[in-house]
Amino acid sequence: MKVIIINSGSSSIKYQLIDMPANEVICSGMIDRIGLEFSNLTFSTNEAKIEEALTIPDHKTGLEKIANLLMDEKIGVIKSTDEIEAVGHRVVHGGSSFSNTVIITEEVKEKIKQLFELAPLHNPANLEGIIVASTIFDKAKQVAVFDTAFHQTIPAIAHKYALPNYLLTENKIRLYGFHGTSHKYVSENAIHFLTQNSIVIESKIITIHLGNGCSMTAIKNGKSVDHTLGFGPMNGLIMGTRSGDVDQSIIFYLVNTLGYSLEAVNTMLQKQSGMLGLTGYSDLRDIEEKAENGNVDCQLALAMNAYRIKKYIGSYTAVLNGLDAIIFTAGIGENSSYMRKLVCTDMNYFGIELDEQKNELRSKEVREINTIDSKTKILVIPTNEEIEIANQVFELLTN
Repeated sequence: MKVIIINSGSSSIKYQLIDMPANEVICSGMIDRIGLEFSNLTFSTNEAKIEEALTIPDHKTGLEKIANLLMDEKIGVIKSTDEIEAVGHRVVHGGSSFSNTVIITEEVKEKIKQLFELAPLHNPANLEGIIVASTIFDKAKQVAVFDTAFHQTIPAIAHKYALPNYLLTENKIRLYGFHGTSHKYVSENAIHFLTQNSIVIESKIITIHLGNGCSMTAIKNGKSVDHTLGFGPMNGLIMGTRSGDVDQSIIFYLVNTLGYSLEAVNTMLQKQSGMLGLTGYSDLRDIEEKAENGNVDCQLALAMNAYRIKKYIGSYTAVLNGLDAIIFTAGIGENSSYMRKLVCTDMNYFGIELDEQKNELRSKEVREINTIDSKTKILVIPTNEEIEIANQVFELLTN
């Protein structure tokens, strides 16, 4: 079964064409910096790889470009879209409507649309991917895999807010959690690594997903028990354009005293804050370059970002009552040795001791970057949300 996975994020599209159930990746690639002046496109097969800088104004344009490459006469891997039997879509917010993988119907699309306000940077892009893919791969089953599913194991003590009870029972306001496919995939790989090396039998780990969107999960024996993102993918860590945690009274001050509309505040917190608000740049590669060249705002923003991550490591170590490993993953977590160093510096109380030489190495495999004497393992594990989604799609359609 040929399954194409479309991971349509807030500013990127990742894609993989996978032959199931062998998990054989036929083709993969991504487009990032969507909506900026120049986007980067990659397209890779076993025989060819192209990299191109071009303007991709929106997700529709990006997905159409990907489809054309798949069927390209010279480097394409399919002759017809009829060869694709299923399209798996990552959908960020399932609310209370979805806790499992589902075949996409008009009703499902409408419910995803109703959740736009809870994930305004993601669900619209996710739905756009579904709509475009439905026209391009019109013979294939369209399947949605929700980021919120992995976090259904978070107990009430952690997922319930200290609000009137009816807001949970009647309006389903609670912590849902996000990046679930990524946290699930890397945590399973981490547990396999730890148990294979006879380090632990029961595991207490913290997964740190750092990309344009960022989140951390406390995972005990393979189950999510707490998570930095909540009702929507907006709080917790400092992100590319999202503020992360702020004092709620700031919102009332902006509205009641400074005269901001609620819509303007929402736009500010979602699209104008985070690293963009602190530095004028949303891409960490740009921020690191500016920081190394002496930009004080960028230096402070990176330090603030790392500080927030450290606070949650401390919090989640308390929740887990111990710590076997921390895992860095996603675009920034996997590729930025600078951010990993900032996070792991002065953390020896938690048994976290970074080997700076190992930290600078690059690999597509699971790797340790801690010192020999470090009590806590520091792992870098490349996430593969697409493989995780493909497994769930295949299981749904064959069982």
